[in-house]
Amino acid sequence: MKYVRVLCAVTLALMLCSAFTLKEKEKSVYAFGVAASFNDSIVYYTDIQVLDSVELDKNGFLPKRDLYTYQLKNYLEYNLQKPDYTCMIYFSENKKRLEKEAAKVKGKYKRNKNMVLQVVEPGAFSFKKPQE
Repeated sequence: MKYVRVLCAVTLALMLCSAFTLKEKEKSVYAFGVAASFNDSIVYYTDIQVLDSVELDKNGFLPKRDLYTYQLKNYLEYNLQKPDYTCMIYFSENKKRLEKEAAKVKGKYKRNKNMVLQVVEPGAFSFKKPQE
């Protein structure tokens, strides 16, 4: 009987210790960007990328999302010499949902026969976490 009590006490202690050491699994945040201009028929878009060390805030928004759009805008202006583009970023913790959103956005531009979709190569551009 004494061994049963000791075994129960040890089991209870292990369960309590393991319950407090469990960490919530970090969810990855995925994003893609789109850039369009009223002066040009080319629409640039990026592939879906994983954003490093980023968590959505309590309202489900991407912190400093404007800085991610500026990264794409600066890439287009300085590397491709394409000024006057309006850039947008789409983000989600659910990759499948973001893939559907990307297909929907691309579909809207594909319907317009005057627009040409151009992918921004992942080797040439990727989103980076903005400096604090």
